[in-house]
Amino acid sequence: MAHRIRNFVLSLRSSVKDLLPVILVVAFFQLAVIRQPLPDHLDLEDLLTGLVFVIAGLTLFIKGLEMGLFPMGEGLAKAFVSRGSAPLLLTFGFCLGVGSTFAEPALLAVSGKAANAVAEAGLIATESIDIKRFQLSLRLVVAVAVGIAVVVGILRIIKGWPLHLLVIGLYSIALLLLVIAPPEIVGIAFDSGGVTTSTITVPLLTAVGVGLASTIQGRSPLLDGFGLIAFSSVMPIVFVLLFGIASFGYG
Repeated sequence: MAHRIRNFVLSLRSSVKDLLPVILVVAFFQLAVIRQPLPDHLDLEDLLTGLVFVIAGLTLFIKGLEMGLFPMGEGLAKAFVSRGSAPLLLTFGFCLGVGSTFAEPALLAVSGKAANAVAEAGLIATESIDIKRFQLSLRLVVAVAVGIAVVVGILRIIKGWPLHLLVIGLYSIALLLLVIAPPEIVGIAFDSGGVTTSTITVPLLTAVGVGLASTIQGRSPLLDGFGLIAFSSVMPIVFVLLFGIASFGYG
């Protein structure tokens, strides 16, 4: 018990060190540049309480990754490899990518903002049901894109395909789509690619990639275990651009 408490205190100290640069930057600009009091709805007590919550939450989140998500992801990957069924492994990877991305809080927030912005721009109706439908459609498109990205990433690990060529090819497709995609969807597409690499998706996919590479003979966890996140970033860009073209026409 004492050992666990000591480890938690060390993790808490590490979280404080990680957040300290952000705190110092915000404090400097608030006190030395802006030189204005806090907003009426925010007092110093709330600010300090929120900061404590952030530090505690970050500490618990990182500890949870170490104790739960990373071992679970690696264990599942190794279990599927030991069964020797590539279709089952690919199906698992696709479902994992779709499920983890659809549950991403960052994607939920961005898709909601995107739906409201698209409605304000007159591209969809401003009715609540139309906004929610667009938000759901965007989340599904991004989730399916990440699922396919995980499948491609797993095949890369199994087959030993070069990572850089696949990434260059996907980004080349995205750049070509920029020429014909409606301008209103371009920023949403690139932001959708960014939010997929967030709190839930990254730990699971990283653990799966390392677990696969460490289990498959001839693969290196360092050289082959990483790269799933790269596919999960660029694939949604391509899919959301295609979604924009299908929904709003050519740019």
